[in-house]
Amino acid sequence: MRLVIARCSVDYAGRLTAHLPSAPRLILVKADGSVSIHADDRAYKPLNWMSPPCTLKEGTGEDEGVWTVINKAGEKLIITMEEVLHDSSHELGVDPGLIKDGVEAHLQELLADRIETLGDGYTLIRREYPTAIGPVDILCRDADGGTVAVEIKRRGEIDGVEQLTRYLELLNRDPRLAPVRGIFAAQEIKPQARVLATDRGIGCQVLDYDALRGIEDDKLRLF
Repeated sequence: MRLVIARCSVDYAGRLTAHLPSAPRLILVKADGSVSIHADDRAYKPLNWMSPPCTLKEGTGEDEGVWTVINKAGEKLIITMEEVLHDSSHELGVDPGLIKDGVEAHLQELLADRIETLGDGYTLIRREYPTAIGPVDILCRDADGGTVAVEIKRRGEIDGVEQLTRYLELLNRDPRLAPVRGIFAAQEIKPQARVLATDRGIGCQVLDYDALRGIEDDKLRLF
């Protein structure tokens, strides 16, 4: 993320036009390409912004100090810098997301206690099975005695599939465990993550947090 504090004016040209007169403002340029302009009020809401996908071009020569942000619809956000007070960049990495009631650690504990959720005949080897790049959430055996590595997320996204892929590569080097297959388990699995997991031969399991805790839902049932 790039943080710029500058005295600037901002013009938006698209389905309508808008103008922010010169004033000190915070400009955020995020890794996803989005650009937003903030004042020292209004809590989190920006004064103006451009959502991704968009491109940022910083002017040179006669246009030095002019930033032009263009999205795929051709709309423009033009930021004219008068004085830059601060300019820094920071690598934030992948955000783990907001931790709510169904935290991953608790999901791991519940699934380990109810390993049969994955299928009849499953047995637990151990939680937090160590590897050279970090612990696998759950290592277990299926009904046929095959080794299964389970990666648990609250929200299943592509980075979780990539993480499990790296674990599987290491685990399959151990002749005591190989062959090892993977299951990607989460309360919600994004379509792109499911496609990637399927392509890599990794199974997907949607976890019902309340069911794992033994809480019945209040929906009417016919039988």
